[in-house]
Amino acid sequence: MKKRYLNYLFIPILVFLVSCVREEASYVEDSSFADVCQSLPVPANKLLPLNDASTEWFQVYESHKGVYSIVEPYQFQMSISHLILGDERALLFDTGMGMVPIKPVIESLTDLPVTVLNSHTHFDHVGGNAEFDNILAVDSHYTKANMKGFSHKEVAGDVIDEAFCNGPPKNLDTESYYTRAWSAENFVVDGQIIDLGNRLIEVIHVPGHTPDALALIDRENALLFTGDTYYDDNLWLFSPETDLDDYAESIEKLAFLEQDIEYIFGAHTSARVEAGVLKKVEQSFFKLRSGDNNPVDQIDGRLIYQIDGINFVTSRAILNGVKIDTSKGASGL
Repeated sequence: MKKRYLNYLFIPILVFLVSCVREEASYVEDSSFADVCQSLPVPANKLLPLNDASTEWFQVYESHKGVYSIVEPYQFQMSISHLILGDERALLFDTGMGMVPIKPVIESLTDLPVTVLNSHTHFDHVGGNAEFDNILAVDSHYTKANMKGFSHKEVAGDVIDEAFCNGPPKNLDTESYYTRAWSAENFVVDGQIIDLGNRLIEVIHVPGHTPDALALIDRENALLFTGDTYYDDNLWLFSPETDLDDYAESIEKLAFLEQDIEYIFGAHTSARVEAGVLKKVEQSFFKLRSGDNNPVDQIDGRLIYQIDGINFVTSRAILNGVKIDTSKGASGL
């Protein structure tokens, strides 16, 4: 999941949001997420055509030929689900927060049968999974544990007033919000090809952010979908299930693929950015792990680093390589 804002100045407010399950928000400044809301859409999204399928909650961008990026801009996660169309079927990469049904938006965009695949199974990416029947997933204990859904206690920090631009969606009960259980129709493996009909999508296992993190590559169209391994914002490497050894290998793998890529589609904030940034992330991440850089701030155990234009949010435990039992699923962070 994202757990950050558009720039470093918003990180202190963000950290409070994701750790707070109380109604009060006395430490949240009036100029936090409200400032982000006033500047929407974010610069990268302003360049993209806005589709008529957009609603009060979802902004749908035509981010490439046969690709629709469905953004939830009015909640601080700014989660993005990507719908990829072939001639015979469609692939939905993530289903968002689940605060508003996403299936009606998908049905307004395509009549093709839709298969869901998640970039990983943090709650802000699987919230709408229960709306769909045909779901692919990673065959792991971590993923299967997350299929049970996330309780209100685990996600309550995402529905306090300060988490929204204009308040929560009108039909959302913020006192009981949770993500529903779901199940997989089948499982995917690294290197598997998903044939959408005249469009081949390759699955790439990129563990690190989570054990089940995936990326997708459309080689013919030079498109790379990176989930939370990379997105155009501060990179969150803080969750207890994050493994920096795995992340190092994954970002190196994606940076190598980038030489044949034109556009990158992340899972938060900006629907699409031009290729060229992944090598910078790889280099900055190497410097992060070298220990030669000091965090610019520390908030409730979160260490915030700014290295050559790339921002990371991590922790001392993660930097020290502390491992947890991931078979029990995500922490809810």
